[in-house]
Amino acid sequence: MARSKSAARLGVDHTADRRRSPSPSPSRKKRKAPSPGPRPLTPTGKEKHTPEPAVKDNDIFNLPSSDYNVLFFLIVLAVGVRLFRIYQPSSVVFDEVHFGGFATKYIKGKFFMDVHPPLAKLLITLAGWLAGFDGSFDFKEIGLDYLEPRVPYVAMRMLPAVCGILTIPLMFLTAKAMGTSTASAALAAGLVIFDNALVTQSRLILLDSPLVVFTAFTGLAWACFLNLHEQGPKKAFGANWWFWLAMTGLGLGATASVKWVGLFTIAWVGVLTVWQLWTLLGDTVNVTPRIWVKHFYARAVCLIGIPIAFYMGMFVIHFICLVNPGEGDGFMSAEFVSTLNGKGMKNVAADVAFGSKITIKHHNTQGGYLHSHNHMYPTGSLQQQVTLYPHRDINNDWVIENTTAPAGGVGIGGFDAINPPIWVQDGSIIKLYHTATDRRLHSHDHRPPVSDADWQNEVSAYGYTGFEGDANDYFRVEIVKSLSDGVEAKKRLRTIQTKFRLIHTLTGCVLFSHKVKLPAWGFEQQEVTCAKGGTVPNSIWYIESNSHVQLGADAEKVNYKKPGFFGKFWELQKVMWRTNAGLVESHAWDSRPDSWPLLKRGINFWGKDHRQIYLIGNPLIWWTSTAVIGVYAVFKILAILRWQRGYGDYAVENFRRFDYEVGVAVLGWALHYFPFFLMQRQLFLHHYLPALYFAILALSQTFDFVAFRIKAFGVKKIPALGWTLAILFLTASALVFTLYSPLAYGNPWTKAQCKQVKLFDKWDWDCNTFLNNIDDYKKIVPSAKRSPSAASPPPQPLVAPNQQPIVAEKPKEETTLRADTKIEEIVEYRDQNGNILNEAQVKALEGKVEFETKYETRYRVVDEFGNEIESSDQPIVDQNAPVPEEPEAVEPETPGAEEPVVAAPENVEAEAEPQTEPAKEPEPEEAAPAEGAEPVDETPKVEAEAEAEIHDEQVEQDVEDVESVQEPEITAMETEEDPVNSVDNSSDSDSDEPLVVETDPETITSTATVTETLSNDSEEEETSTPEVWEKDSAEL
Repeated sequence: MARSKSAARLGVDHTADRRRSPSPSPSRKKRKAPSPGPRPLTPTGKEKHTPEPAVKDNDIFNLPSSDYNVLFFLIVLAVGVRLFRIYQPSSVVFDEVHFGGFATKYIKGKFFMDVHPPLAKLLITLAGWLAGFDGSFDFKEIGLDYLEPRVPYVAMRMLPAVCGILTIPLMFLTAKAMGTSTASAALAAGLVIFDNALVTQSRLILLDSPLVVFTAFTGLAWACFLNLHEQGPKKAFGANWWFWLAMTGLGLGATASVKWVGLFTIAWVGVLTVWQLWTLLGDTVNVTPRIWVKHFYARAVCLIGIPIAFYMGMFVIHFICLVNPGEGDGFMSAEFVSTLNGKGMKNVAADVAFGSKITIKHHNTQGGYLHSHNHMYPTGSLQQQVTLYPHRDINNDWVIENTTAPAGGVGIGGFDAINPPIWVQDGSIIKLYHTATDRRLHSHDHRPPVSDADWQNEVSAYGYTGFEGDANDYFRVEIVKSLSDGVEAKKRLRTIQTKFRLIHTLTGCVLFSHKVKLPAWGFEQQEVTCAKGGTVPNSIWYIESNSHVQLGADAEKVNYKKPGFFGKFWELQKVMWRTNAGLVESHAWDSRPDSWPLLKRGINFWGKDHRQIYLIGNPLIWWTSTAVIGVYAVFKILAILRWQRGYGDYAVENFRRFDYEVGVAVLGWALHYFPFFLMQRQLFLHHYLPALYFAILALSQTFDFVAFRIKAFGVKKIPALGWTLAILFLTASALVFTLYSPLAYGNPWTKAQCKQVKLFDKWDWDCNTFLNNIDDYKKIVPSAKRSPSAASPPPQPLVAPNQQPIVAEKPKEETTLRADTKIEEIVEYRDQNGNILNEAQVKALEGKVEFETKYETRYRVVDEFGNEIESSDQPIVDQNAPVPEEPEAVEPETPGAEEPVVAAPENVEAEAEPQTEPAKEPEPEEAAPAEGAEPVDETPKVEAEAEAEIHDEQVEQDVEDVESVQEPEITAMETEEDPVNSVDNSSDSDSDEPLVVETDPETITSTATVTETLSNDSEEEETSTPEVWEKDSAEL
């Protein structure tokens, strides 16, 4: 029988009968190969079953002992590579800030929201807890030292490291299950060992190592199931068949429970499952309809049911652990938050009447409560700001008024006196009176300061005590019946149950809020506008709290319906999805998917003491695996074209097996890589690691066909040559790994060594970071950045934005400190007026106030007996004191207390607005520059934050007529309990409201007089620049 051209080229010697490839001449009639095309029919019209050649059983439980010896050697090698100096560096690295911080929150039970599912975070927490971690370290900043606070960071890093080690035997066994030789399987496992990116990720408290190991486990289980499936229907539904199918489902659930990238693994298994079922459907000889349905249900239960059950089980544990309020509260609905400890709300009156004191909450964005405070917009009308604020506060309180004063009463008191109360119906025209500032909710034809668009109007609070308001305060209630719960709630306002819109009667715009943050002058709270044609979800509100003097204890009460597990689970999934999709801002180290296979850019993880950790892969492994993917793509295109032209290449077993085996791995690579092109969110190099795993598998399979299966290459005849090639490639990979290993381990490196291996400018680590000689590293004393949780940082001086520290007049003659100079530290306690407090006064204030710490360096000259020598020189303030970092501006809120009233400077430009009715709006008094302060954790930082952030144009105008006011030495804030605790967990309160605090007005507005002395031989010129700092103690 004549030998086909394709078979001759592949060097395959088949003794079984097979169809010969037709001549390539286009003049001859072409016949297609039997495998991809339709099968021949029997005379009865049924499809004839053509048995496939027998497939070797690659059961991983029947491997020879030599394979286990090789596997043991690879595991030992992986342990050495992954655990080498795992204690290094001994400070927080890159995303350990997040995932270590999540461990702290799990241990403390504080609810948080993360875009990733909880499995890996729970495992990391378990590792830390078993090692004695108590959650006292917050991981809040890269570079924080682990050693001094005794954080068991090595134990926590061991979890990803063990996952990285387990990836090696999983890769080896997967390659064996796919039919490769021992040399090729060892090559695949060795490449995983020596990839720098996989090593770096597996040595830190990160999620990618658990993700890769669960992906690898799924790949092994699926490869073993494929091995059984290919051996024919007789292997179906056996014990091994069920075991590996169930393990595949378990792996899919675990992978998806680490990161949603696991959905790509589910897609990989799903595509191959559909192909299997389609093939079984065509086997009319061995697979009856009943058996096919059994195949379908078996796969549905194991590949859909098990993953879903496992995934949801992880969230059961997640909710059990996180029972206390935390930073994630603001992402969730009020119903969800009410399930947390101390966040439940007392039952409130259901019916809303004119005169009711209410809080109004935004329905869609979880931005918080409709809120106003005594701060003005810097542009537009210059009137009082209206925002959304996420915490309960006195400044969220509004009273519903009718458009006219009630008979027999005036203003608020009159509405309260009406009995029986008048319910607020659908279509009622109302005014909303802000109780804390005596102003009313107001809108007019001014553009908002941030969303400056024609379809947006500014919303402000306007008025003053005794002013009844104007027509710009009128809003019409429009109940959204489709979202309201209950018959009565669709007719009139009812607490919680009614969802409504507020339509401005004069302009027709709707009260609106969206996820746009105001700048620092608005304390980064969420913007509120009046939108013409705004989206319906963002214009829907509801009333959360409601009280009225005429509604007694017997009035109907309502409360939030606490969701069960499935309600909380589904809400959290939606929030995770929206938050993940919203991560679209650029990052200093992000990259796009097209750069990953070629390793164009990495990620800077950490740098300190002339060392650096930089995520970069092994160039030899990445580029070779990418080349193999390209080779297979070309092969597949040519194979399809040749099949269409009638060539019988698929009749050749090696041709068919290469296409199938390598194709399975390349499909896994493609489904873990190409979906990232559809994402607009931040992406990083580590997102490519699961795809890299499949690329390495494809590389080892391709090597196996070249070295051990296809005779045409000449390697198959000499098995030792295949082993030699595998060892040489592994050796080269290990050498390249060693060259870049200082970036993985944070080891000493020299500039010259760095520049030799930095092949591209886009590899943007800085070689100048490193020293010239390795010996120079021995002279460096490692720096340790102290953790705030371990030791308090030195207090920071208060410095206004863009201002130098206050400097007194320097002595005309320089003073050189002698060796016997003594340094004394004196602590003085002063009140807000600068008066020194004695010991008894300080003791009486303990627990009631918070002190702001300032450092001041003074010099005095004494004689030999210690007597001070009088000098006219001014004291010198240390200019080298550190300047505090500028944190996010957060508005201080004062729940349950009246705001202090501060006299406004004279000649301040008044609020102005075009009038819409004859009555002229009076010129209101200037608002007090701050609200009350809430207790905080770090008083110096918070005080510096407020003074540094609140510095807008209006304040600068105020400066002109303000004379110097003594800068406060301390800030006294009366609190109900420990100021460190910002959550009130008392059982007798409605909810977890912030503590009630009062702030002395004189600590709110102060004037710092900066004195600069210019010294010449003949004259001195002294200038004084007063500057007003508006201060608002921030809530952390």
